[in-house]
Amino acid sequence: MPRFKLVDGVKVQFTPEEETQRDTDEAEALAERELEQGSNQYKTKRAKEYPSMADQLDYIYHNGLTKWKADMITPVKDKYPKPD
Repeated sequence: MPRFKLVDGVKVQFTPEEETQRDTDEAEALAERELEQGSNQYKTKRAKEYPSMADQLDYIYHNGLTKWKADMITPVKDKYPKPD
């Protein structure tokens, strides 16, 4: 399907070179969006796996911050690390 642009208010069809450039630009934008979404999936996975805030606060109260981090936080972060 041909694409068009406006030049001085007149609808003009893209040249083959412009079509190719537009296809390249769209593919790059799509790849960047997919990479961005994929790189943030770890946040969603971590959030689903962490215990509720009430459970975490109760654990901190009874066991302290160091044990809470070692027992509840670090295992989840290790399971779903940030991408490089």
